[in-house]
Amino acid sequence: MEVMTDRQSVAANGTVANAITGKIHEFLQGPSRVRLYVTASVVGLNVSFLIGSRTFMQDQEVSAQNRLPIVPDDWVVDGGGIAGQRVVVQYRNTTGGAITAFSRVEVYQVR
Repeated sequence: MEVMTDRQSVAANGTVANAITGKIHEFLQGPSRVRLYVTASVVGLNVSFLIGSRTFMQDQEVSAQNRLPIVPDDWVVDGGGIAGQRVVVQYRNTTGGAITAFSRVEVYQVR
């Protein structure tokens, strides 16, 4: 299992195109199952989860736990993909103030 974590501020009424851009496992190395865990500092943050061209979750509200995600409590969705596909975690802030987004992405190679 490979793990990617991220914590970043999402500006008021702003978006983050991909929270894991530049991380080593952003692009899948082979057939994989990918799990997403997400929390936010306050209410008003939405998340979308894509692998390649497939959307597994679109613009859904995030739990306001104000901490890094805990496994398994903060699991949101999982999906699958093949080698070369990009994992995308998009955030959208629906409020007038900045929100901190916390994410954990686990990649399980399927053999």
